[in-house]
Amino acid sequence: MNSINFYTNTGEIKTIDEVVAAIGGFVRREPKWFYKVMVGSDSHPAETVALVTAVTVWRVGNGAIHFWTKAEPKHFATIRDRIWQEAIASITLAQEFRSRLGRELGDDFFWDGNEVHVDIGARGPTREFIDGITGMIRGYDFKPVIKPYAFAASVVADRHT
Repeated sequence: MNSINFYTNTGEIKTIDEVVAAIGGFVRREPKWFYKVMVGSDSHPAETVALVTAVTVWRVGNGAIHFWTKAEPKHFATIRDRIWQEAIASITLAQEFRSRLGRELGDDFFWDGNEVHVDIGARGPTREFIDGITGMIRGYDFKPVIKPYAFAASVVADRHT
C-alpha cells in the first residue's frame, strides 16, 4: 500500500502517509464538525479497464477533500468481474484508511457509519449484484451505498476514469 500514488484535485501526487496527514490536518482545522469518510471505485467498460478508487472526506455542511488512485489497466471477462473488483478495491482501501486514520485521529473519530460507495443500482445490468456486494461490504463493517447516492464512486471516482 505504501507504494501506491494518490492524486489531489490539483494534480499533486501524494503517498498514502501524505494523504493521511492531509486528512488529519483537514479535520484538526475544524474539529467540532461531523466528518464522513467515503470510499468508492469506478471504471468504464473497455477492452482494458483502469480502475479508479477515490477517498472523500466530507465535513458535513462545510466542504470536502478527496484523493484518488488509479490501478494498472486490466482485462475483465464480464461486467460481474469488473463490478466485484470495484467493490473489493473500495473495501481494501477503506480498511487501510480505517486503520491509518484511527492511528492519526483516534479509533472512534471516523468510522461510525462511514461508507463504501459502489457504482451499482436498482436499474440496469448491475441490479443483480446488489445483495451480494452490499452484503460483502456490511461483512467488513462498512455501510454500503448504491446509486443514486453513491457519489464517491459515480461522481468522484468517475471523474478520473
